[in-house]
Amino acid sequence: MYSISKKITIGKQVSIAKNSFINNEIYPFVEIGFSCCNCGHENSVIIKPYESGFPIFQIYDEDKVLSKNELLESKLVSETNYNANYLGELTVNNLATLYFGTDCSSCHLKYIGVFSFGEKQPGLEILTVSGIWNYKEIE
Repeated sequence: MYSISKKITIGKQVSIAKNSFINNEIYPFVEIGFSCCNCGHENSVIIKPYESGFPIFQIYDEDKVLSKNELLESKLVSETNYNANYLGELTVNNLATLYFGTDCSSCHLKYIGVFSFGEKQPGLEILTVSGIWNYKEIE
């Protein structure tokens, strides 16, 4: 898992078996599996609450990696409801939203994943994976 600092273009979204986890399903970690859209290799990513990921704001701050419009058009995130704006302009499920970069362990195709984590209501913690997309760096 790594942060992304260069400009990128979003490619194809890969399918994941499950994208929403609640309470005890989240701890000690969530493992997300996906098949590489280039070579078909089965990959997995482990998300540990409060440890994994980087703030999504880093992606769209001053359009360094992607613009807000690119994030919205690719459906990585959605606009935050007014009552949760303290989490940022763009979120998943109106919760703290993070991203990560990862590579296919076989062909090294690059992927970006986006997820949110937090307490949706008292006693209900949710981790929602928006998805995993392949990407290319722009030179």
